[in-house]
Amino acid sequence: MTPYLAIASARFRTLLQYRGAALAGSGTQLLFGFVRIMVLEAFYRSSSTPQGFTFAEAVGYIWLGQVTFTMLPYNLDRDVRDQVRTGTLAYELVRPVDLFLFWYSRALAWRTAPMFLRSLPMLVLAVWLLPALGLPEWGLGAPAGLAAGLMWALTMVGAVAVSAALTTLMSVSLVWTISGEGIVLLLTSVTSLLSGMVVPLPLFPDWAQPVLSLLPFAALVDLPARIYTGDIPAALGVWVLLHQLFWTVMLMGLGRWLLARSIRRLVIQGG
Repeated sequence: MTPYLAIASARFRTLLQYRGAALAGSGTQLLFGFVRIMVLEAFYRSSSTPQGFTFAEAVGYIWLGQVTFTMLPYNLDRDVRDQVRTGTLAYELVRPVDLFLFWYSRALAWRTAPMFLRSLPMLVLAVWLLPALGLPEWGLGAPAGLAAGLMWALTMVGAVAVSAALTTLMSVSLVWTISGEGIVLLLTSVTSLLSGMVVPLPLFPDWAQPVLSLLPFAALVDLPARIYTGDIPAALGVWVLLHQLFWTVMLMGLGRWLLARSIRRLVIQGG
């Protein structure tokens, strides 16, 4: 595992250099966070039907989604895309490392470093500044308990693992499609809707809940956020971790199989 840890570490340190872009991104995410909270507040005030998900829990859900936004598989690894387009992927194939794990290690850094940079300004505003300005109902409260906070941290590790597997799967698709634009647009739309980034999943109809909870996208935002807010008891966090482990293994297995098939048929610059 030494080379893969070194790859992830080097990539992580490289991505930490983009502090200006992270600050600008934080501003955009803060704006979207406020917009979603205002929409939810209007919904809760106008609806007389019990939702089973309090407004305070929904606000915490929204902020946690915004804090972890860059962790979601919304974009491709540009270096991998350029390697496929130019044919320099051939150099990667002669490295003494497993190509899938090489890309997965890069994806782990790609999904975590920007999140660390962007999360701090949003946490300062959501946790401390909004209550100080007299808007505690719009702020991010503390976890539902110590156990909930610890379990949320563990499930965030699992969420990163699932997200990196989806990101690597997108990289593998480049070998088949070259462009990759289609898979990025498709996965971005599906992830936004089914992870809870657009509408919290507990607000979906009851008939959709079993399906939504089984899909891998719920492991990215919905399940960790609901543990943090207490909607899911911390004692059930073990099942969330098993859910995340299952999808990480399944997605990595699918990615390795597709990559192995694509390499057997790979043609680089006519050779």
